[in-house]
Amino acid sequence: RYAKHHLPNYGVFDEYRIFCPGQDTVVVDRAGRRLGLVICEDIWQDGGPLTELAARDLDALLVLNGSPFEHGKRHQRLELARDRAAELGCPVLYVNLVGGQDDLVFDGASFAVDAAGTLVARAGSFREDLLLVDLPDDGASPTMVGDLPEDRTDTEELYDALVLGLRDYARKNGFTTVVLGFSGGIDSALVAAVAADALGGPNVIGLSMPSSYSSQHSRDDAAELARRIGADYRVQPIAPMVTAFEQETGLEGIAAENVQARVRGVLVMGVSNAEGALALATGNKSELAVGYSTIYGDAVGGYAPIKDVLKTRVWELARWRNEEARRRGETEPIPETSITKPPSAELRPGQMDSDSLPDYAVLDAVLEGYVGQAMGRGDLVAAGHDPDVVDLALRLVDRAEWKRRQYPLGPKVTALAFGRDRRLPVTSRFRD
Repeated sequence: RYAKHHLPNYGVFDEYRIFCPGQDTVVVDRAGRRLGLVICEDIWQDGGPLTELAARDLDALLVLNGSPFEHGKRHQRLELARDRAAELGCPVLYVNLVGGQDDLVFDGASFAVDAAGTLVARAGSFREDLLLVDLPDDGASPTMVGDLPEDRTDTEELYDALVLGLRDYARKNGFTTVVLGFSGGIDSALVAAVAADALGGPNVIGLSMPSSYSSQHSRDDAAELARRIGADYRVQPIAPMVTAFEQETGLEGIAAENVQARVRGVLVMGVSNAEGALALATGNKSELAVGYSTIYGDAVGGYAPIKDVLKTRVWELARWRNEEARRRGETEPIPETSITKPPSAELRPGQMDSDSLPDYAVLDAVLEGYVGQAMGRGDLVAAGHDPDVVDLALRLVDRAEWKRRQYPLGPKVTALAFGRDRRLPVTSRFRD
């Protein structure tokens, strides 16, 4: 038995609050091979078991990991393993968990480096795999039994992380079907494609809920999306329900617009309750950041597959998924018009996201700095961002914390996601 020495207590990790750190090192002797054993964080921190193991004449270091996926993290793991191989003078065998658990996704992608730090073996990612590595008697470099998998693009890995996160969340919590609103827009289209890849198109219930402001092209795009992925497609107009609310309450302006979103939320949750389907929220990280969603409306659901994906990357993922379909000789799941048309909530005549938000390419760059890299206003302005855009973005992000606290959980795919990674109070007078 081996007890982990270094217990992380940052980001999504709360291990120091729960466990006691180990004190002893373990070297396993099997078939004449001396394998040092450590767990995950033990190789991310200097000292501890590594210092003692460096003097134990190891044939290899075996590292057992439950390392969550983050976009771009694989390179960090490889560089770290190379550093530890040089420090201990032996190969490093890095074994990682695969699967989804709540808001975490574990990508597998186990690998081995030799004592010189050269990558000699790698398992598949986002799927269970068996990686066989031969440790020669003469101390030569280990070799992989079989061929190295092909390198994968960052976008492909990100998409696969979303699919695995949703598949395992649904499967492990007893859901076989999902339900979401099909608006004809890019966000719901990407979520629908992910859901179809995770659970199969017939297990995706797509609700088209047009209001009096829904454009015909959006209705057509929703129907075409359903046809392409083979979804269980249903149309439920909401205009009569919205009219009844407006007549009874006298709500106007934004309050009246929000009624439309909340009626749709009621319908999605109604199907979820009646048929046992997991309700999916379709908001992206940009919208979540600035509060561009209706609480108890489009924010309802049990899982939010793209809550950690900025809007600009939503488009990137959609284009990649269609390109992948073409490469396989399959039908592109996402209608091109859903990708190319200007984004709009369609809650009033002629409404566009650009009416109240900067261009998403501009906004996302600021959000990545403020949220993803913890940059302050001065840093963002010094980096060349428009001060007016910075002020607007920071103000919107800070005042939307209460909404994010009530948003469904979804897969963490970046280094700093909303939720356990970014623990800020709702009640605060601080402004940067």
